[in-house]
Amino acid sequence: MHRSEFRRISVPCPRFADPGHSSFPNDMPMNENIGQARVLIRDRSDPYKNPSLAIDDRVDDLLQRMSLEEKVAQMKCVWRLKGELLLDEHGNPDVARFRKNLPHGVGQIARLSDTNGGLTARETAEFANAIQRMVIANTRLGIPVIFHEECLHGLAGREATSYPQPIGLAATFNPGLIEEIYSTIAAEARARGVHQALTPVVDVARDPRWGRVEETFGEDPYLVSQLGVAAVRGFQGSGKFEDKKHLLATLKHFAAHGQPESGTNCAPVNVSERLLRDTFLMPFREAVQKAGAVSVMASYNEIDGVPSHANRWLLQDVLRKEWGFRGFIVSDYFAVTELHQKPDTESHAVAKDKNEAAFLAVQAGVGIEMPDPDCYPHVEQLVQSGLLKESTLDEMLAPILRYKFMLGLFEDPYVDPEAIHAEVAAQKNRALALRAAHETITLLKNEGNLLPLDLKRLRAIAVIGPNADRVMLGGYSGKPVFYTSLLKGIQDKVQSQVPVLYGEGCKITVGGSWDEDAVTLSNPDDDRKAIAAAVETARRADIVILAVGGNEQTSREGWLRTHLGDRASLDLVGMQEELVKAVLATGKPTVVVLFHGRPNSINHIREHVPAILDCWYLGQETGNAVADVLFGDYNPGGKLPISIPRSAGHIPCYYNYKPSARRGYLFDDISPLFPFGFGLSYTHFRLTDLRLEKTTIRAHESTTVRVEIMNDGPCDGDEVVQLYVHDLVSSVTRPLKELKGFRKVHLSPSESATVALTVGPDQLAFTTIDKKFLVEPGDFELLVGTSSRDEDLKKVLLHVV
Repeated sequence: MHRSEFRRISVPCPRFADPGHSSFPNDMPMNENIGQARVLIRDRSDPYKNPSLAIDDRVDDLLQRMSLEEKVAQMKCVWRLKGELLLDEHGNPDVARFRKNLPHGVGQIARLSDTNGGLTARETAEFANAIQRMVIANTRLGIPVIFHEECLHGLAGREATSYPQPIGLAATFNPGLIEEIYSTIAAEARARGVHQALTPVVDVARDPRWGRVEETFGEDPYLVSQLGVAAVRGFQGSGKFEDKKHLLATLKHFAAHGQPESGTNCAPVNVSERLLRDTFLMPFREAVQKAGAVSVMASYNEIDGVPSHANRWLLQDVLRKEWGFRGFIVSDYFAVTELHQKPDTESHAVAKDKNEAAFLAVQAGVGIEMPDPDCYPHVEQLVQSGLLKESTLDEMLAPILRYKFMLGLFEDPYVDPEAIHAEVAAQKNRALALRAAHETITLLKNEGNLLPLDLKRLRAIAVIGPNADRVMLGGYSGKPVFYTSLLKGIQDKVQSQVPVLYGEGCKITVGGSWDEDAVTLSNPDDDRKAIAAAVETARRADIVILAVGGNEQTSREGWLRTHLGDRASLDLVGMQEELVKAVLATGKPTVVVLFHGRPNSINHIREHVPAILDCWYLGQETGNAVADVLFGDYNPGGKLPISIPRSAGHIPCYYNYKPSARRGYLFDDISPLFPFGFGLSYTHFRLTDLRLEKTTIRAHESTTVRVEIMNDGPCDGDEVVQLYVHDLVSSVTRPLKELKGFRKVHLSPSESATVALTVGPDQLAFTTIDKKFLVEPGDFELLVGTSSRDEDLKKVLLHVV
């Protein structure tokens, strides 16, 4: 989603303490007193206002009362135009301006929290209440507004808890943890007046050059599906939204956004319908059918020449008719305009003007244009001219209104700012953020059992690298109350026991942030001096902790031609390789700690560094989590959610490839540096006695595969038992292995457990030669182990009749 206008918002920070502010009408009903944060609206004179009626009846009644103009208003959103359309020069809701510019209301308002560079939790709640009151009191039907926010890995606002980026959360292989995190995010956001999260991203990331890998749950459709379902359940709870602690989830980006041509954001996606269905659509289908996701965001890209925002087959035939989706579809930011032309981003040129762009998007089923009214103001004329039927609008509006009723916005649209205690909540959530960071960290190498470190044997520790003392949260992040860098975490851990020496070594980029357009590489001469100083620091220490990788500028969403984030190389940026080599030349034992948003090709590090921790972006508890792992207070158990290629020339590198795909290269190894599902531990696990409950089943039946797992190492630890399936002979070619089940287990030394995983139609079905999704009779290899590597897997044969 583009944030290209973020820095152009210049609305003053609003204050809403004065009930008599002139922005509000003198005849505002008393039951909406400005000084009250939570006020129930009890006017039941019209059926749609009566909460005792069925919601569908209320929706029907409201739709019958709405004029064409009021219907189109519900299809609009306001973000960067807040100051122009509904606020005064002080940033307060302006009734006169609102009545002039939005006389029929508005469906959504985007990102209150980023107004004027960021509102506090309490300010956001007050702002939401004030705008909601103005909209309800100054429109004929009093239809409330939905406020949406970014909640990728925490609410993207001030004072909100920041968890690991989704690519890191995927390394936990823990759906229960994911559900708990997104439930906590929902409660935090809802307390501020937020109703909809533009999350989760359930794109399957199949090209690591793409800058948005960090926003995804990785390369495997089954893992993405399981974690996507968990995130939706966390956001939406039971789906009844009665407790005011849950909100609407938005699946994005529909569809196939994760394998763009050349790895460049928003580029065409060239895949067959079969691959589209079995890989890229699978997580969306699962989240719709198994978790009841309420909203779906169409993607910027095209598939087979048809941009998703104009793709009736995708949005209507597949999403609604095949899958039974009853929610509403929203546009990605500025994407309806791009059907026509938006020179600074994409121009699909399938519409001759904005009028035709609106027609194509509405016909496809896009119910709301975001983030600002641009093309959808033309919808009224399209209906009046007969090009669009008003009934088409009704079909799209019905679910939008339904969820406004379900959220309770017609009865109780306000939140209580007095109930917000941001620092208390932030402190309470730290334990969950730390747990998530712990489970994210993945041990890729531990030669000679260098880790964990024994403080008693160390006289000095050197913490070196461009990522050692930098705030690293990744994209779509808020501003948490707490943040601990790697350097600070280590200092806090060892306190005065051992001196901690620091040297930056080199820079990756100079200053800059995720949303700043220009990316400035560091000066090589300055870096050489810094490397020389870092080497001297390393020589004074017994162990070197070397923090390298990427940062928020070298891997990010590329949303403008002047704001890029995709790369043609996966090598470390700048002089980081030189820094690593110089430090290793000192002969000091070295631990590399990787922070990044996408895989990096770390060939030299893999070969020469004895211990490697992959951390992705760990969120606000970064330093504390890594320090716990380094010194043995936590045993890492993360698993790679995406394969690590040897170079950009090894792309595609995903593990679930077809039989003919990886014959080999001249002069190079075709295997990945590290495979999907891989991750070591400070202890050792042994799998034995793999067996099937039934070795033969019918196509509609299920069986259970069981394996014994034992911790025969020295400490407690987590292991992820992974089930892969290989269809030996099929009507169309199938991958050599596909993840179809996993279970995370925690075991103490000498403890064992039986892990049982189900195998049935959900694991065995695929889109056949006849384009039918079903199980074909035949033999299936079931492979169970601790990663996708052949040497880590045991096999058993299942026969389907």
